[in-house]
Amino acid sequence: MINNSRLEYIFIRACILFLHYLTPVSIFYTVFLIASYIFGIPRPSVPLAINVIAIAESLFYLVVFLPYSAYLQHEAVHPPVPSRPERKALFEKCYKYIPDPDTYLDRWFLGAPPEEIKRDNVKEFVQWAFFNRGGEAGDDDEELEEYVAAYETMVGRKFEPGRGKAESLRLTLDPIDMLHRSLVWYMCVGFVDLLAYISLLRAGFHFHRTSLSRFFTLFPFRPQTVLTTKRSPAKYTTYWHRPHTSTTHLPILYIHGIGIGLYPYVPFLSDINKSKDFPSGDGAGGQIGIIALEIHSVSFRLTHAPLPPAVLCAEIASILNKHGYSRVVLATHSYGSVIATHLLAQAETAPMIADIVLIDPVTILLHLPDVAYNFTRRPPQSASEHQLWYFASMDMGVAHSLARHFFWSENVLWKEALEGRDVTVSLAGRDLIVNTEAVGRYLAEGSEETDDEEEVESRPDASEEGGLLTEDAWKRRSWRGKGIDILWFGDLDHAQVFDTPATRRPVLEALRAYSANGGVAAGEPADSD
Repeated sequence: MINNSRLEYIFIRACILFLHYLTPVSIFYTVFLIASYIFGIPRPSVPLAINVIAIAESLFYLVVFLPYSAYLQHEAVHPPVPSRPERKALFEKCYKYIPDPDTYLDRWFLGAPPEEIKRDNVKEFVQWAFFNRGGEAGDDDEELEEYVAAYETMVGRKFEPGRGKAESLRLTLDPIDMLHRSLVWYMCVGFVDLLAYISLLRAGFHFHRTSLSRFFTLFPFRPQTVLTTKRSPAKYTTYWHRPHTSTTHLPILYIHGIGIGLYPYVPFLSDINKSKDFPSGDGAGGQIGIIALEIHSVSFRLTHAPLPPAVLCAEIASILNKHGYSRVVLATHSYGSVIATHLLAQAETAPMIADIVLIDPVTILLHLPDVAYNFTRRPPQSASEHQLWYFASMDMGVAHSLARHFFWSENVLWKEALEGRDVTVSLAGRDLIVNTEAVGRYLAEGSEETDDEEEVESRPDASEEGGLLTEDAWKRRSWRGKGIDILWFGDLDHAQVFDTPATRRPVLEALRAYSANGGVAAGEPADSD
């Protein structure tokens, strides 16, 4: 993310203004051109290129965006409704970890006045959150009343009967908000994709494409991928692979977040095998292998919808098996933590995951409103918020992925799922998406068994509130390499940990250490390329 200086604010608003209004100006100009031909209206001499761009932008809006955006509004196919004991267990777990009840309700109800949040409004929200549906309460009314009563206890007041004017955020039921993207924008995306292609090739990676028959299912088109001879075993998932030659380290599986693809991560991926303590791989000339997946549905492309978790995990397993990787260190950024949740839950892939590095994860404490509200509903104010809102939240593919294929109860990652593995979580103090303070306290709770345990526990400000540790000692703990470690970057925003070598270094050191902990990776790879 960019910072929030005045110059950056002016820059990002100017970019948005140009990209957003290019299409309506093009349509207006195209209508003028047509009228001038029909009615003989004099027109100024304009370069042919401008005429071509204006007509192309107009056609793209009318022929692609309008029908496609209407199609994307179809209803979500929700997961099966959990059983009543499962719902109750999930509700109680969520209830325990709500640090600020008033903010919790305020965000989930989009800033509505408390007096407008009445009993039926809360029931409607609970139906979506825990029953995966809307509509009438029906036979579930008794159970809904139990949950409403629990919320009343939480906020310390009774909800008035009936329905108020408040509207809750029900991500997978609400209409999808999206904005048109111009052809010029998609040309920029294609150009950045080409830069990533060249940069990753130079860094020693090989691209693995899907079938050429799928060439036209991804826009912008990727002509450079036709040149590769390496094929992904998966039907939908493409990836980059750096061969694993180390005999003392595990390979790494990397999953990116929402954005323009792998380009912002190239320095990070390149640095994994660069270190004063790691000058040429493992000291014997061996290199840590890396598989970097491409998740096109959240990469500012027009393509297929996100794959169901079981299908995606099966494709990832096939990729790992192709290269003979029976165990890998998993590293993810932001939205990549959603896929991490499913990899840990699937019987086929869970044994393949050794230790884990989560950078800016969005799935921990996902029952809190911060991620959903900040990404999809918050009115932008600062430069970074405008960047997030226009380039990510309002992108057609991203908006559809979140509004119709992002089911919080399936994606939430609890600490229990991490047990038995060493995990490093990198958090940014100024994260504009995630409530990193709450996430950090949650992860640190119960993990004070360190050499400085006595010092931490004796601090006078150590206490618990709403099930979350409120003292800040966890921010200052040294990295241990055992259990859950937190790397706290107090002055950084979401994704800024990748920006400089200094901020990347602690994350890379954790990643290399986990790779070394794994010993021999998997014997002879099935496919070294």
